[in-house]
Amino acid sequence: MIKEVTASAASAEEAIEAAKQALGAPENADVQTEIIGVEEEKKKVLGLFGGSPAKYTAKAWYDESPFSNVENYLVTILTNLGIEEPEVVFEEVEDELKVTLNCGDDYGSVIGRRGETLDAIQYLTRLVVNKGTEGYTRVSLNIGDYREKRENTLRALARKNAARVKKYGRNVVLDPMNPYERRIIHTTIQEIEGVSSHSVGNDDGRKVVITLEEGYKPTNGGGYNKNRRGGRNDNHGRRERAPKYEPQSNNRPPLSDSSSASLYGKIEVNK
Repeated sequence: MIKEVTASAASAEEAIEAAKQALGAPENADVQTEIIGVEEEKKKVLGLFGGSPAKYTAKAWYDESPFSNVENYLVTILTNLGIEEPEVVFEEVEDELKVTLNCGDDYGSVIGRRGETLDAIQYLTRLVVNKGTEGYTRVSLNIGDYREKRENTLRALARKNAARVKKYGRNVVLDPMNPYERRIIHTTIQEIEGVSSHSVGNDDGRKVVITLEEGYKPTNGGGYNKNRRGGRNDNHGRRERAPKYEPQSNNRPPLSDSSSASLYGKIEVNK
């Protein structure tokens, strides 16, 4: 919703300032102004009758939408990252605010390594949205279809490691993740029978651990096949040892004490 007022004064500067004062916009509002009318000064007839001073009329307005400040904040961040003419789109879904950033083809600098930059911007945006409010609004920030692709990747990762846990019975510890990504892993694991998950660690080092549920037996018996260590089985399942190697005897006589004293044989000293 746009709120606007008009005001007049003898100069353009005074008219604009008067319009701003009448508008009474919040300190952080993005106030726009414009001169919409000018009446030239009229001189008095014979210097005695009629006449009027110049009058400038200005308009001041701002967007009362709760997202206007958030949009300005995000555009400033994206511009500083080198994005030209970024666009910010808002969508309210119950108690969540979904924000989509349109940055042309230059996504890399906004997403960052494994989404770290995007997550940081999302965190800061959440602080701006909830500043000075009584309730709490969740904010999800997306660019292109990055979040959807990342979610699909994490779900596939959860299912793959859940299968390993069910097969071998060993816990699997994933790499550190942020709360958003850990929540996707936990949600996916809850849909899989025989496994459960929990988080360990602190702050940025917090990880998800996938474990076998109590009473559920691993499909591979809880270990690898011992017969892989070597040897082969006969038809009755017994492991057959490989034949022992015995060096062939050379019928040469043993070396005498004198001949074995030196590696290179007897040394003759010149007299």
